[in-house]
This record gives sequence, C-alpha cells and structure tokens, in this order.
Amino acid sequence: MAKIVIIGAGSGFGGRLSIDIMSHEELQHSTICLCDRSPERLELVANYVRRTAEKYRLPTKIEAGTDRTELLPGADYVITSISVGGGAYYGHPYKAEVEIPRKYGIEQSVADTCSIGAVFRFLRTGPVQQQILRDVERICPDAYLLNHTNPMAMLIWLHSAGTSLRNVGLCHGIQHTAKRLSSFLGIPDKELSYHVAGINHMAWFLEMKRGKEDLYPLLRAKIADSAHQDSQFMQTERVRLEIMNQFGYFPTESSHHDSEYLPYFRRTPELLAEYGLQTRVVPNEQPKNRQWMKEAEGDGESAPVGELKKSEEYTSGIIKAIETDVPFRFNGNVMNTGLITNLPQGSCVEVPCLVDARGIHPCYVGDLPSHLAALNRSNIAVQELAVQAVLNRDRDAAFYACALDPLTSSMLSLPKIRAMFEELWAAEGDLLQWFDPSFRGDLQETYAK
Repeated sequence: MAKIVIIGAGSGFGGRLSIDIMSHEELQHSTICLCDRSPERLELVANYVRRTAEKYRLPTKIEAGTDRTELLPGADYVITSISVGGGAYYGHPYKAEVEIPRKYGIEQSVADTCSIGAVFRFLRTGPVQQQILRDVERICPDAYLLNHTNPMAMLIWLHSAGTSLRNVGLCHGIQHTAKRLSSFLGIPDKELSYHVAGINHMAWFLEMKRGKEDLYPLLRAKIADSAHQDSQFMQTERVRLEIMNQFGYFPTESSHHDSEYLPYFRRTPELLAEYGLQTRVVPNEQPKNRQWMKEAEGDGESAPVGELKKSEEYTSGIIKAIETDVPFRFNGNVMNTGLITNLPQGSCVEVPCLVDARGIHPCYVGDLPSHLAALNRSNIAVQELAVQAVLNRDRDAAFYACALDPLTSSMLSLPKIRAMFEELWAAEGDLLQWFDPSFRGDLQETYAK
C-alpha cells in the first residue's frame, strides 16, 4: 500500500492528516512516516498517532524521524506543512512581520497569504521548501507533493516553476465557507453544491445551488431580513457580505482574512470597527495544545488518543482516489494552464479538480466575471514578483512585491514602504541568507507550524 511522508509533522496538520488517512479503510495498510526537526514535537505527534492506531487495532505502520532523507525512499506521497525560522503564528519572525508593518500604520489580520507579512513569510520559506523538494526529486521523483504550507499560491507557483514534481496546494477555506453558508441558509451541508474558482484565499462562489435551485436569491433574502441581523453569521461576516453586496459574489476564506487582501477594510480604526475587525496579537510562545490534541480523547495532555473520523481536509481523499481509482472531486491550487482564461497564464489558481489513478486533473473554468478577475490580479501581481525574487535571488523584486500589495499601497508612500521593507529585511536576518550572492551553503530549516 501507500507510503506517505508528512514533513513538518509536529505542525497542526501532522496528527490530523494521519487520523484522516487511517479513517479510510482502503488506506489502513499504508505506512505513515512522520518527520519533524523538533524531536519533542515529533515524539508527541508520533505517540498520538501510534496510540490511535493501537486503539482501533489498525495495521497502519507508523515511522518517525528527524531526517527526511531517511524517510523519503519509496514515498508515494509527500505532505509539506512547515514553518521556517520559528513558529508559524507565534514568536519571531512572525511577530516582526506583524508588528513592524504596524509601526507604519499597516494593520494585518493574519499575514500569511498575501500581505507584507506574507511576502516575507514566503521569502524565508520558499528557498527552504525548495531544498526539501530537491530531496524529493532526487529520492522519490514520482511522488505526489501535497502542500499545506502558506503562502499557498506563492509556494505552488515556486514549486511548479522550480521543480519537476507533480504537486497541488490544499486549503480548507472553501469547505469552511460552504459549511458556514449552508448553516446560515438552514440546509444540510450535503445539499449545497457549488462551483468555486479564483486564487487561494480569494476564490469566488460562482454558483451555489441546492439541486437546480440557485441559492443566491435565498442568501440575499436572509441577509436583508431584519430577523437575522444579529445572527453570528451577520456579525462575523461583515467583510464578505460587503464584498458580495458590492461585487455580486461571495468569496472564500473568512472575513478577517479577506479584509487584508483588499484596500477597503483596514485603513483606519473607524473601518476596523465598522467591519468588526480585530488587530493581530502575536503570542511569544507556542499554544499549549495543538488542535488535534483538543479533539483527542485520553487522560489529558500526556496521552491523547484520536477519534477515527475524517476532517474536512482534502488530502486523504486525494490519496484514496489515486490508490483505488475511485474519482474524488476537490478544489486545488495548481498552475493556470488555460484554466481561468482571464487570469495570467502560468500563475497559481484555485479551481475544481478531479483525481483518480491517473493523477490530478484540474478543470477548465473559462473567464471569471471581469471585476472578480481584476481583484484577483491585484494579488497575483504581488505573488509573481515574490516568486521571481526567490527564483532569481532578486532583492529588488521582493521590494516590488511589497510595494504592490493592495493594502500597503493604499496607505503608504514609496519612501515609507522602502523604509518598512528595509526594517523587515534586517529583522529577518539570517533567514534571508538565500539572497546573499555569496551564499553557497545549505539552508537550515525549522518546522514549527
């Protein structure tokens, strides 16, 4: 059966994806190899996965190690979920990527996908992830790469331009949005069908149906109904509701995420208050419990045991489809090879995909509504320059990416953007050694998502 290597297994995804894989009867004879640079995190997640396999008397083989080159031989699937230089959402360098822009008046909400902070996250992550992929190319070149690391679009673009591996980027924003919409509309999740396309964290529900019924009129009617004005959905989705009201379509991800990809929502304290948006507070230390630990059973933190049920993540469904040749539909991040015809060819787009034993087959979408494509292109321009920066070790391209960020360019002059860029570059220090023309060594990576 399949051999699956999870690199960055100590992240929030390592335990969850392992349980997902074991939840499919067809995958229970697989080998799951857990890899993390931190022995402490690795031991924690490996013991959790082993206890779960033992609880359900599964034949799944669990291996663990800190050296990926020892785990990669014979791999059929490589899952990446890493953070370079520190915790993904706590401590340095993430704290600098949020707080330095704040000094200049830029209030980000997450700073991991498309923003000043996301550009610098990519500059420190991209070169390291390329090193990992070089090992995959050398050791198991036929493996599928399934990426969960952000910034998703920039990384998939880099992987596709810089390696020969079959790859796809996987996000849960569409699934989460669909569940929120079905709950608000009062219909079962399984009755909501949708056609979604765009770019990661800014894709669009082009169609939303129950059977043949178009659900957009129902959504608009419920939004207009005074009885729903104080609902949790209406209060927490002010940004996405505004986007739909003004541009006609509901976007993916979340309101706090979407607010930082556009110039309309975070420029002033008054706008933040109007749309119910918070400023980002970055903790210094790692959260005590991973989400998979919170979901587990057992006698406390020391011995959590997972419940054998599938999450919303697409990863295990993709692996099952390839292994069994039973088709599976999902939305994936892939290169735009004529899929969305009014977005730049060769950029990274998020589109419906089918997968079977012959591989992953992205679906043709055609033109997006012109105004939606224009909103996407504002973010694609940033992604393109950031990718050029890493591929060409081009510091100037990194600055251009920051200068074109929609929120930043709506607030700061070019000299102030330059000053912020230089301060961020200095704060990242050795994490950006890739861009030193004299650098010839191996990059040191830390996985801590």
